[in-house]
Amino acid sequence: MQFLPVTQNDLAELRNLTPEGWDDIVPDFVFYLNAPYCKPFKIQDGTKIAGVGTSITFGKTSWIAHIIVDKEYRRRGIGYRIVAELLVDLKADEVDSCSLIATEMGNSIYERFGFVEVTEYTFLQRQKRWHDIPLSPHVIPCRPEHVPAILELDKKVSGEDRELLLQNFLPGTLVYFHDKAVQGYYIPNLREGPVIADNEEAGFALMNAKYAMADKAVLPSDNTAGIRFLKENGFAETDKKGTRMVYGDPVAVQLDKMYARIGGNLG
Repeated sequence: MQFLPVTQNDLAELRNLTPEGWDDIVPDFVFYLNAPYCKPFKIQDGTKIAGVGTSITFGKTSWIAHIIVDKEYRRRGIGYRIVAELLVDLKADEVDSCSLIATEMGNSIYERFGFVEVTEYTFLQRQKRWHDIPLSPHVIPCRPEHVPAILELDKKVSGEDRELLLQNFLPGTLVYFHDKAVQGYYIPNLREGPVIADNEEAGFALMNAKYAMADKAVLPSDNTAGIRFLKENGFAETDKKGTRMVYGDPVAVQLDKMYARIGGNLG
């Protein structure tokens, strides 16, 4: 079996690897193929793809995501090999840390490599109608002059330099602008629609803009205020779990300021 880069010609076959309960993975791999900071790989057995995985690199920090093994190849060490190969490649690129969000099935594999738990994620589902809360006058459309402040806030909260990721999704972004400063942002067009805010007032106002129309939510469990706000407005926790883990140097992330995640591939 060979460890090779994923190509455009693989996309049709990748759809068959989509795990049950997941959204179609092909759009994600289209994104990976077109983003210079992403490296999607596959394990090829003859002409068949046995498994896939992707690394996403932001300078000295990185993520690995979409570690998926075809049903016919499970329990044969394919997932372990994909992770091992990705980590070798990241080490060659002199990356200091690697993060991921693990399912319960994947936890034991990652622990064998030395990944350690950072936090759990709480998954919530709408149960009742969202309360009719007026949109804050401080929530406004992003303007070009707001972009540097958005990038600075994101770097402070995420502990990563994600400018290359964010810059292509900023059209349509809302910011919480108060006291002549950007105190939070909501990017609807980036995966699940991340919300990051420097304080609860900004976080709740942007959550109101987002969740008045959304039926699902995923937050780091450290953000107890954000989870409480959702429960007070018609959401309830589900049984689904996800664990954020890191390998290598810790990342200086401020999880209590993340009011909505990007997605399962980026936290």
